[in-house]
Amino acid sequence: MGISAYSRARSYPNMKTVGELSLLVCLIIVCFNGRGWSQRLPRPQPQQSQVPCFFIFGDSLVDNGNNNGMLTLARANYRPYGIDFPQGTTGRFTNGRTFVDALAQLMGFTRYIPPYSRARGPELLRGVNYASGAAGIRDETGDNLGAHSSMNGQVANFANTVMQMRRLFRGDTNALSSYLNTCIYYCGLGSNDYLNNYFMPNFYTTSSDFTTKAYADALIQDYTRQLTQLHSLGARKVIVTAVGPIGCIPYQLARYHGNSSRCNENINKAILLFNSELRKLVDRFNGGQLQGAKFVYLDSYKSSNDLYQNGTAYGFEVIDKGCCGVGRNNGQITCLPLQQPCADRRKYLFWDAFHPTELANVIFAQSAYQSQSYTYPVNIQQLATL
Repeated sequence: MGISAYSRARSYPNMKTVGELSLLVCLIIVCFNGRGWSQRLPRPQPQQSQVPCFFIFGDSLVDNGNNNGMLTLARANYRPYGIDFPQGTTGRFTNGRTFVDALAQLMGFTRYIPPYSRARGPELLRGVNYASGAAGIRDETGDNLGAHSSMNGQVANFANTVMQMRRLFRGDTNALSSYLNTCIYYCGLGSNDYLNNYFMPNFYTTSSDFTTKAYADALIQDYTRQLTQLHSLGARKVIVTAVGPIGCIPYQLARYHGNSSRCNENINKAILLFNSELRKLVDRFNGGQLQGAKFVYLDSYKSSNDLYQNGTAYGFEVIDKGCCGVGRNNGQITCLPLQQPCADRRKYLFWDAFHPTELANVIFAQSAYQSQSYTYPVNIQQLATL
């Protein structure tokens, strides 16, 4: 019986990487109980993805339902959110797929990566999404909106996942480490540290405690520690994203009354300080500070700005208003429950006051995966093969 199971593993013609084979063999070991397939665990299917697993850390740009059960205003588990998503309303803060949904599909994953709030058992082997709306690098970030899981909390949740996976590997820590080393990790934090912290002086003191340069440095210091913790838990292939031009989102446009620019450049200039230091951090990690690290810097500031400046080239007719929202630029109040959104979402760059539409997410994912226009030092397709 054991030999025939091994023969089945060798017979899959689409097995191209050690990671893919290791996932199948791991599942065979876990599920086989000496008499036949366990009744409690499913028979493994051949893995078609370029890497065996994908772990996601971030905020509402990539949250896929972790905030649904929390007491918070940062939730999207109501219509019309998900109006174009096959599974309907899930807690994604857009009309359809998020950036990481589209990226996972490009990497060959046939099912969406599950949220940490409901990921269980063998499905952990495909990866987990820990992202939480309103989350930031700093713990207090987003407290104005209610409960959430900060980056520190998300790293702690990943550590818990690794402990659960150790049981799936029957305590073989070396095999587990080798497996985790082949996965891809996405980290997209920092937006809320500006939007729902530094530039919210009525709720936070950081803008009086730090200059914009000192605040960027403090964020990088915290982020360095958090990313180092992920490395110690097995992360090697890591995508870190720049913060986008928050000064240009409908929420800010609805509040900004500048004369020289459509966007709030004071916010954008502060963000660029953080992004510059983040790219330097990638160089340090890849230069030997973290052994075996393969970090990729994803310039979501440049990509978002390009879409904003050249929207018509991508089919966008409306670049400064949310498809769903209330007030000036549909950005004074974000999309309300059961509100009627715009009819043609493909013409809008922004879905609501804060988040891009599915089409914008897909365009960004395709460019990040296939080209080096917004990635450094390699694109994500190349990262998967390293």
